[in-house]
Amino acid sequence: MLFPRQIFMLFLVVLINAAEQSVPDKNSGCVNGHPGIPGDPGHNGMPGRDGRDGAKGDKGDRGDIGTCGEAGKVGPKGDKGEHGVPGIAGMKGKRGDNGERGPPGKMGPQGFSGPLGLKGQKGELGLSGPQGIKGDVGPIGPEGTQGDIGYRGDKGIQGPLGPPGRPGPKGELGHPGIKGSIGVRGEKGSKGDIGEQGPKGDMPEIPKSAFSARLSESTKLPTANAPIRFDKILYNRQGHYDPETGRFTCAISGAYFFSYHITVYSRNVKVALVKNGEKVIYTMDSYQVGEDQASGGAVLELEVRDKVWLQVADKQLFNGLYADEDDDTVFSGFLLFAT
Repeated sequence: MLFPRQIFMLFLVVLINAAEQSVPDKNSGCVNGHPGIPGDPGHNGMPGRDGRDGAKGDKGDRGDIGTCGEAGKVGPKGDKGEHGVPGIAGMKGKRGDNGERGPPGKMGPQGFSGPLGLKGQKGELGLSGPQGIKGDVGPIGPEGTQGDIGYRGDKGIQGPLGPPGRPGPKGELGHPGIKGSIGVRGEKGSKGDIGEQGPKGDMPEIPKSAFSARLSESTKLPTANAPIRFDKILYNRQGHYDPETGRFTCAISGAYFFSYHITVYSRNVKVALVKNGEKVIYTMDSYQVGEDQASGGAVLELEVRDKVWLQVADKQLFNGLYADEDDDTVFSGFLLFAT
């Protein structure tokens, strides 16, 4: 308030001088004296009207960053957005710890019966049991003296058959007699001694055809509508499966069983078992999270030079067949019996 007060006092002095000059000079010969001592300032007047706002000044320098305020309240949850375009599959994370064992699942359907095993070799005959004790033969009575030959008597009644006599000397071969009736079956004779073991016979040659192969990390996520190359051989002794083309070629006509076990990761899966270009069965699995499993199998009758393979049956987004050091995707087949 010091600055307005000084202005007011200066204004009062000027007003007094102007008043003295306007009074008529009674004594024109008098000389004006010195001004008197200024009086006490009067009371403050009423404040004047507010002046108009001045022009906007230049923007000042940026101030220091203030302290962080308290976090605001969580706003209401917004509406669910639309699904984005599936991103590129990332690197697989490390395998987690094994979870708790879940409850047992429902009993699955009965699997196909396996092929008949080879007939084993015939075992050696066991040792013969001990022969029973033979009964004692009774004593032969003494032979009596031959009496005189008497006169021939009348023919008597035929008596009962006596015991067989001692065999006489072999006579000459007589004429064939009339065929008699079948006699009573005699008693079973005693068991003879075991003969020597004969030589081992030749084993029959059994036709064989089987294979089993799995995907590698270079052949996972295969292209659609083409044979899948299972290039890691587990068994292919007969060489009927070609890992370069992914096709099995029949060399022995017969019934074959084919099966596949698939690990599903990052994409959906839809595969078909194909015979000579004709799709026989389909298997589909929709990917959710983590890893999933799918499988299938069928019995096919093949002729020589027929070809069988597995392929992705739809667009590229249905090729989620996966393989790494912990997970496998396997294709197998073998001959059940030849025809």
